[in-house]
Amino acid sequence: MRAVVVTSPGGPEVLGVQDVPDPVPGPGEVLVRVTAAGVNRADLLQRAGHYPPPPGAPAWPGLEVSGVVLEAGPPAPPSDAAAPSAPSLGPGDRVAGLLAGGGYAERVTIPASQTLLVPREGDLEGAAGLPEALATVWSNLRAAAFAPDETLLVHGGSGGVGSVAVQLAHALGHRVIATAGGPERCARVRELGADVVVDHRAQDVADAVRDATGGRGVDVVLDVLGGRALGGNVRLLAEGGRLVVIGLQQGRRGELDLPALMARRGSVIATTLRDRPAAQKAAIMADVRAHVWPLVLDGRVRPVVHARVPLADARRAHELLESGEVFGKVLLLP
Repeated sequence: MRAVVVTSPGGPEVLGVQDVPDPVPGPGEVLVRVTAAGVNRADLLQRAGHYPPPPGAPAWPGLEVSGVVLEAGPPAPPSDAAAPSAPSLGPGDRVAGLLAGGGYAERVTIPASQTLLVPREGDLEGAAGLPEALATVWSNLRAAAFAPDETLLVHGGSGGVGSVAVQLAHALGHRVIATAGGPERCARVRELGADVVVDHRAQDVADAVRDATGGRGVDVVLDVLGGRALGGNVRLLAEGGRLVVIGLQQGRRGELDLPALMARRGSVIATTLRDRPAAQKAAIMADVRAHVWPLVLDGRVRPVVHARVPLADARRAHELLESGEVFGKVLLLP
């Protein structure tokens, strides 16, 4: 089959299409013909040599796909009775799935426990842009013990994760504040359900958040920035607030004002998804199937797709994402 491989660490120009061995589904896995693959910032890091795939994952990038099941592997061995059950899938089923790698290809194998069933009337291509964001947002809101009457701040409300976070929190009835760059992007984030959108290019985010919350601050910050934004994010927290770091767009290191955090009785949570054990991913996806996927099926949360790019043009997909102009997700189409 064809796959987009990283010929050597570097810029988008190092991506190339090559023939690689066809995958074979193992116990508890399904073989899927890929309809679309989501492009994520983690893929850019992997391409640059900073985020290698975990052991056992394909060497080429791609953390989420959608497609049609071609074959189911042998049953998984019996597991702990408390483990979530996997969907029963067979040839012809339409799915979206979460991967540890290998999505930039014509075929993938996916643990059935990490799939979401896409109905016949659903947008199968668009569904490729959802698994990573849904799993990331939902698992981190749960980790932060986000309560119904609390306010969420989403940094980067126009991004692949941010656009889903805004929709999901709005659908669940929370008050949502989001940041975006420029009037047009802010207007589109507001249409996704944000109650307040701060133009970080023209406004002081801290002042705008204080104004929007009557000086109180927010209960949870969902932060894709990391690094240099760490100190400022702490100062945005309300008493008992939680800062959840899920990205490093502003670097790997930052300074933490401990007295400011202590004064708010706040906490900092930081997570990744890709390298979690399979059992944890299965549990997260079971939770998404139960609590979040119904919101997708009824249209309250939808994929936001900026561009659909042929697999052979993966370089252009990465250039788009690095440009900072993408609203939502870029998809690769084999």
